[in-house]
Amino acid sequence: MERKHIPRLIAWETTRRCPLNCRHCRAAAMDKNYSGELTTEESFRLLDNIASFSKPIIILTGGEPMARDDIYEIAKYGTSLGLRMVMAPCGIMMNEDNVQKMIDSGIQRISLSIDGADKETHDSFRQVDGAFDSVMNAARLAREAGLEFQVNTTVTRLNYKNLDKILQLSMDIGAVSYHPFLLVPTGRGKNMAEFEIDSQEYEDVLTWVYEKSLDLPIQMKPTCAPHYYRILRQKEKEAGRSVTFETHGLNAMTKGCLGGQGFSFISHTGKVQICGFLEEEAGDIRKTDMNFQEEWENSPLFLKMRDPKQYEGKCGECEYIRVCGGCRARAFSQTGNIMAEEPYCIYEPGKRKDASQ
Repeated sequence: MERKHIPRLIAWETTRRCPLNCRHCRAAAMDKNYSGELTTEESFRLLDNIASFSKPIIILTGGEPMARDDIYEIAKYGTSLGLRMVMAPCGIMMNEDNVQKMIDSGIQRISLSIDGADKETHDSFRQVDGAFDSVMNAARLAREAGLEFQVNTTVTRLNYKNLDKILQLSMDIGAVSYHPFLLVPTGRGKNMAEFEIDSQEYEDVLTWVYEKSLDLPIQMKPTCAPHYYRILRQKEKEAGRSVTFETHGLNAMTKGCLGGQGFSFISHTGKVQICGFLEEEAGDIRKTDMNFQEEWENSPLFLKMRDPKQYEGKCGECEYIRVCGGCRARAFSQTGNIMAEEPYCIYEPGKRKDASQ
């Protein structure tokens, strides 16, 4: 019997409001009020439903989640239900008082984005003067308060040759993990086509991640980079090693695209999606009385994502389909077909003899 899919990670866009103007923003978020955001009461009911059948990590994201007056109330409620609550602030609003509020509400980790190893590169990417200084200050505040933080970097041609420096900076300021995000061309990111790395550079970056991960004092995990898990297995095979939990920890227990399988995104208005970069609607929790479980278990889109036979092109033929899956958002952005092959993968599939690797 096939193992039942349970959500392990849910990113919830608690608000779309944001004081930054980042070049790559999937939501093209602005510093203004957005209508239709879930109320506090709706938020509590959503968390009640999620906790009734699973215990995933809940990422309170945005926009800027700190722009919601009730964000700490929501975090505290989720914590009381046994959910692991984390937050993705942009850093510019952080101070000693609200860092303490995060801790008191049960926030276990925050993520901070650093897209350049220096002020000029980062501020240009975020399109706000002082953004680099504010994220450095946010890291200091979190570190001094004992609040774990990870660093995320959106990888583009503007910074991919400086990832070593950004990684080192992340460790120097006290990050517990480093997450390079491969750019997905949605939202304002559509205007960054000229800054996208190509397929070979994509492969090179993921190979760099693998090699650095072999001897690194903090965790490093690529995101929106599903074929990293193919590369990991290829490299381990070349080295005469098998991929086990002992050799690669959580990396050996996860896979590439988890959309609709272990991960889901909930928009600021309650739309359910496989991820934040693919706005095809899998459901609407307002139409099911905040019943996320109904959407998770019965959405036709989610069910399609869970069936390897539905994947097309190279992905449908690939022996690594179960550990990679390709990026559905990139496939859709280029072809209009969610199940098309990953357009940034240079690998030519062999036969399915290795499908269980």
